[in-house]
Amino acid sequence: MKVTQKLVTGFTITKLKLLAFFSKKKAAQKAFQLFCTPFTKPIKKKPAVFEKVEPLQFTLNETTIRGYRWNHSQTNKVLIIHGFASASYKFSSYVEAFIHKRYEVLAFDAPAHGNSEGKTVNAVTYSEMIKKAVELYGPIKSFMAHSFGGTALALAMENMPHDDTTKIVLIAPATETTAAIDTALGVLKLNDIAVRKEIDNIIFKMSGKETKWFSIRRAMQNIKAKVLWIHDENDDATPLGDALKVKEDNHPNIQFAITKGFGHRRIYHDTEIRKLVVDFL
Repeated sequence: MKVTQKLVTGFTITKLKLLAFFSKKKAAQKAFQLFCTPFTKPIKKKPAVFEKVEPLQFTLNETTIRGYRWNHSQTNKVLIIHGFASASYKFSSYVEAFIHKRYEVLAFDAPAHGNSEGKTVNAVTYSEMIKKAVELYGPIKSFMAHSFGGTALALAMENMPHDDTTKIVLIAPATETTAAIDTALGVLKLNDIAVRKEIDNIIFKMSGKETKWFSIRRAMQNIKAKVLWIHDENDDATPLGDALKVKEDNHPNIQFAITKGFGHRRIYHDTEIRKLVVDFL
């Protein structure tokens, strides 16, 4: 982390603590806004496969969503779904691998990510984006998602027609939103029960659902697709413990692959992991 980033983080923490002293509600609103705001760097150079691509775009809630399509039109299609503060271009090696497998490949930058418009994103809007992409460019029977993209995909799948011929790969998915918020509050050093409750109130007013509802473990009860779930023991962003609780549920349609030493992001860059994903789909 650069010195300037440390200063900004320190300033933000101090500001939130001061705000919480005077108003738990306002501190919660500011913290939730931070949770939903990705901080990404501009792309310096696009991967080669993105130089020869069909650009796509559609409108979601008055926001322009931009995406990419390769190898149109093949019978089999795969949709690649990136995580928070990421973008489609980071999965270029998967694009190349799926093209080689003669798949039509689709990828879209989430709201406030990559080339798409917007300033914030949440699980509801991201899942809506996935559903609309499938409606416009489907049918799609194969999906792969990383991190927060896994949460959005699980929520979307609950409301999309699918069966056991559908295949999903989840790489280090954010299994429980409650855990993600607790982790973020810890980073912000805002471990205040009252602020936490106010954040839950914001989520309920926004969605009509309690925070615990935004759970891949809960959603899996309604998902019929065949799932390959890949998670690393050293993941410091999406706890393996949450994933292991899903494993304990013994869903017959979920296959787990537990790795060690990759962490949260390096895991999807590994050659063997990529081969595992492509072979499964």
